[in-house]
Amino acid sequence: MEFKDYYKVLGVERSAGEDEIKKAFRKLARKHHPDVSKAADAAARMQELNEAYDVLRDPQKRAAYDQLGKGWQGGQEFRPPPDWDAGFEFSGGPGEAGEFVDHSDFFEALFGAARRGGGRQRHAGARQPARGQDHHAKIVVPLEDAFHGATRVLSLRTPEIDPTGHVALRSRQLNVRIPKGIRAGQQVRLQGQGAPGIGGEASGDLYLEVQFEPHPRFRVEGRDLYLTLPVAPWEAALGASVPVRVPDGRLEMNVPAGSQSGRTLRLKGRGIPSAVPGDLYVVLQVVLPPAVSDEARALYKRMAEELPFDPRAGQEGEGWDRN
Repeated sequence: MEFKDYYKVLGVERSAGEDEIKKAFRKLARKHHPDVSKAADAAARMQELNEAYDVLRDPQKRAAYDQLGKGWQGGQEFRPPPDWDAGFEFSGGPGEAGEFVDHSDFFEALFGAARRGGGRQRHAGARQPARGQDHHAKIVVPLEDAFHGATRVLSLRTPEIDPTGHVALRSRQLNVRIPKGIRAGQQVRLQGQGAPGIGGEASGDLYLEVQFEPHPRFRVEGRDLYLTLPVAPWEAALGASVPVRVPDGRLEMNVPAGSQSGRTLRLKGRGIPSAVPGDLYVVLQVVLPPAVSDEARALYKRMAEELPFDPRAGQEGEGWDRN
């Protein structure tokens, strides 16, 4: 995917203020609008301008886009890092409709979910009494929180337009209780932590979408966990009881005799806890001891001589050359 430089599209500097961005867009829109321009690519150019303006006029999208762009090197294939937008607080809550127009794959990769989850902010001049708008943000927590629950101090960044028309980040910290059994993608609702109400009305709510930090050992799918477990050849061949560390402690697992690499064992109910807990799927990986000593090499030679074992038996007809 190609990285889109929205500042270049509108022909403005990264330090441009709100008025400068608006003027640049209007000038280019008058030139490239399909109703005016006869160029063959007028519609595509106008769509590109609309997309760039959609991001740069919105302080929340712009701040997140600027943060992402800091680490991009020109000329390389672009892939947004996982959870790149975590910690940014956006206007809008679940189920609110945003503006739906055609956007590039680049835009959808960055803002698709946020756009579908939230709408525009109310105009600053609207002073009639109204409940405050809901906000939403993504947070990333350790997998262990789903097993034990936790209370965490989280920092959120709220992009705003300052008096000079530039984007500024306002930070705030919140004590958030992560409930036991939370799944990736579920939301924690903080009542009254959204935008303040107008005319004495109640504040909106803040919805925090929970994601898990990458774990060095476990892969998460819904409530289920997947673990690759190294076992010795004799444990796989003869069977064994082996220790397994899990997020909520330690257990003993029986490896059936005659197991091979890739065999998957299911431990029912040992996934993420809930009324119907998930399962733990353990994928066995047979690991050979290194033949780095004379004794080890002698053992391997003895096995080769005494065990009638051919790992490629039955594959002669599939392209194996036995010469």
